[in-house]
Amino acid sequence: MDQIRRWRDMLTAERDAAALYERLAAAETGERRAVLTRLAAVERRHAEHWAGKLREAGASVPARSPVSVRTRLLGRVARWWSVRAVLPLVERAERVDAGRYDNEPDAAAAMAAEERGHARTIAALIHGPGTDPRGRIARREHWHRGDRSGALRAAVFGVSDGLVSNAALVLGFAGSGSDRSVILLAGVAGLLAGAFSMAAGEYVSMSSQREMYERELAIEAQELDENPDEEREELVLLYRAKGLDRVQAQQLADRLMADRQVALDTLAREELGLDPDALGSPWSAAASSLFAFAAGALVVVVPYLFAAGTAALVTAIALFAAALIGVGAGIGALNGRSPLRSAARQLVVGGLAAAVTFGVGHAIGVTVT
Repeated sequence: MDQIRRWRDMLTAERDAAALYERLAAAETGERRAVLTRLAAVERRHAEHWAGKLREAGASVPARSPVSVRTRLLGRVARWWSVRAVLPLVERAERVDAGRYDNEPDAAAAMAAEERGHARTIAALIHGPGTDPRGRIARREHWHRGDRSGALRAAVFGVSDGLVSNAALVLGFAGSGSDRSVILLAGVAGLLAGAFSMAAGEYVSMSSQREMYERELAIEAQELDENPDEEREELVLLYRAKGLDRVQAQQLADRLMADRQVALDTLAREELGLDPDALGSPWSAAASSLFAFAAGALVVVVPYLFAAGTAALVTAIALFAAALIGVGAGIGALNGRSPLRSAARQLVVGGLAAAVTFGVGHAIGVTVT
């Protein structure tokens, strides 16, 4: 019975993985679509393997498997935003699951190797074609470097901050017993002030970070031009520290130094810990932060556009709670964590912030009156 349940779980997981790659392929074009389509086909073949095991055992095979919340969210982000924004999350999940069939006696011979190869394939899609030496070097970068513009990160933080901060502001005024017009004015002012403040902060932060990285790259390029022998020796030391003997490290350093751009790219990654192709876009981060904050902040303002008093307050609280749950579940699903746990955490933290400001507003309102 446990074996049948395990086979069904793996069938569901493989079907879900295939559905994810199919959705990503539908949002792509050209060779990238072809690669994602091939990955989906591999996952479908793995799913059919487990379906065959169930049939051989005389167990029922589900005609369809439910698509997970994570797959739906990643598919929508890929369609609305870009496939590149979600590929680092997919790569991270593939690396976590890479060894799932290593000790699985019922898996086909090639399945373990194919699963381990998926993460490498996704890494190649993120960092460039496998024939490009810089693309091969870039595959060592961590998953979170995949959001090259910083826009996705800014959007996630923006919508959460807008929701909690403006809800706290509006509920604080509501708790004080202020008129509908005052509450509405405070909500709109908080939305505009917060959105532009977040956008400005993201722009300045990303610009400063980018300028610092560009300066470090410029210094590294100058050192490479003026002291190539010293830079070669640095590469030798780096690769010896990674476990290569001196001869192997020297041979690898010589191959890299033969191409200046490859050498600079490698030094930036290995010595500075930077990806020259992923410095981030200040404008993308600022725009994402602005619109995301405004969207979150608008949630508690909407009820006061159409109602007043208790009806508006109750509606605002209900929408606020629902939005907290939705944002928390979305963040959890995108990060590969439990959506339920992330939703509960978001609800508790955001709810406490709003409750405190409502209580303070009520206390001040009572004292003033």
